[in-house]
Amino acid sequence: MADRSLRGMRLGAQSLQSEEGVSFSPRASYTYVCSHCGRETAMVFAAEADAPDTWECRYCGRDATLLIDDKPVEVDRAEAKAARSHWDMLLERRTEAELEELLQERLNYLRSRRGQEQQA
Repeated sequence: MADRSLRGMRLGAQSLQSEEGVSFSPRASYTYVCSHCGRETAMVFAAEADAPDTWECRYCGRDATLLIDDKPVEVDRAEAKAARSHWDMLLERRTEAELEELLQERLNYLRSRRGQEQQA
């Protein structure tokens, strides 16, 4: 049994695979500049991927803008999709009348479990 053990190996710490015969996909590097802190963030994407116009600055967390030929790309904020709230997503599935009915059903159920009568 002892002759089969892996002595001296740090299991999980090192991979036993090599990179021999592995061909990496082509890559392209893009630079983003933050208008708030002025620092640049370099990102690497697949060559066939479209780089987004903005990327989160790794230093301050705000939006950094893509640089093309040392000039920032113009970002149209009107095209930016507004974030939907939970309420907006709920209204996509149900009407307010349906929500009111579900609320009353749930309140009646909870009141009956507590032994309370319905209050008008």
